[in-house]
Amino acid sequence: MLTHNGPREREVARYTDHYFTRTRKAIGRFGDARVTYALFLRRPVCFAPRLMIEWLEAVAAERDTAFTIDCQFEEGEWVGAGEPLVYLSGSFRHLVDLETLYLQRLGACCVAAYNAYAMARTLPKVGFLAMDARHCAGLEMAEMMAYAASVGSKAAKEECGAVGFIGNATDATAHYFGNQRGYGTMPHAFIGYAGSTLRAAEMYHDIFAGEPMTVLVDYYGREITDTLAVCRRFPELVERGELSIRLDTHGSRYVEGLDMAKSYAVLESYSPNAVREYRTEAELRWLNGTGVSAAALFHLRAALDDAGYEKVKIVASSGFSPAKCKVMASVNAPIDVIGTGSFLPENWSETFATADVIDYDGTARVKLGREFLLRNGEDDSPRSR
Repeated sequence: MLTHNGPREREVARYTDHYFTRTRKAIGRFGDARVTYALFLRRPVCFAPRLMIEWLEAVAAERDTAFTIDCQFEEGEWVGAGEPLVYLSGSFRHLVDLETLYLQRLGACCVAAYNAYAMARTLPKVGFLAMDARHCAGLEMAEMMAYAASVGSKAAKEECGAVGFIGNATDATAHYFGNQRGYGTMPHAFIGYAGSTLRAAEMYHDIFAGEPMTVLVDYYGREITDTLAVCRRFPELVERGELSIRLDTHGSRYVEGLDMAKSYAVLESYSPNAVREYRTEAELRWLNGTGVSAAALFHLRAALDDAGYEKVKIVASSGFSPAKCKVMASVNAPIDVIGTGSFLPENWSETFATADVIDYDGTARVKLGREFLLRNGEDDSPRSR
């Protein structure tokens, strides 16, 4: 049986690498040993071990054994590449077949937490919504990524007072953000169903009266026109600061009223040095290209303010990775909230956590080239083997 936190003890053999199950059988015949594993990643990360630890403790209880889990860092702490994250000790027979499964619960969480931390720290005045669930490969990954975002967010809050991640999109993992349910109002499909952006807003408000409302405005390509129409229709929400406009324009076209030349002009007005420094092609696109660019956000903010809707908030989405957030921060783009799933690891090979045994029954021993994993003061010279 699978749960969000991983397979039960009786299912471990089905989901682990076969050479581990064979090793467990061999140890059962030739005798157990007490071992210590060192767990590490090859890139800097934000330490996020809780789901791994909870699973290990659950399996240990089912096997009527105990593991010593010696974390070298606090949850949320920055860790350099190659530094041991955890020393895991216990019966070799009971630990050997768990490696596949506990590493799955460590590496990706640590990398995603690092990304979430970087995004929140880069834009400390912006709230973030974790909208990653649809991009996850199943329920376990969705659990891990929500947890990771909460860890990275907490680290940024503690370090620089960032707003961080204020919630996520699903009820199942809302508790990681201190909430009872997920956030969200309307997808593009609802706008299409309603027949117009304004009608969608009216329908939503009719069903969920009394709640703040975020309206998606890019479906018909009339981001500015539809935004102002919604604001005029709901003056009471505007006055209470309970109306937000979500900009999610895809990258195949410009926001209403913009083209490349006009985008450059907008940037010149609000951030004149934006394109005068070195920029990569991707950075230039995020500044003045199609989709949800910095120019588009300035353009929308100006339209709202010119019409007297200063209290209306802007929610930005569409590919807000750590790199895109950094570009937005460099020009102080007018964003109140970012909806994103782009804290998920981009290069999956960077999430590969590794575990090596470094001690057998009190004797320090590790494969050649991994001596850096030994605890301080341990000797791995040939005489100690």
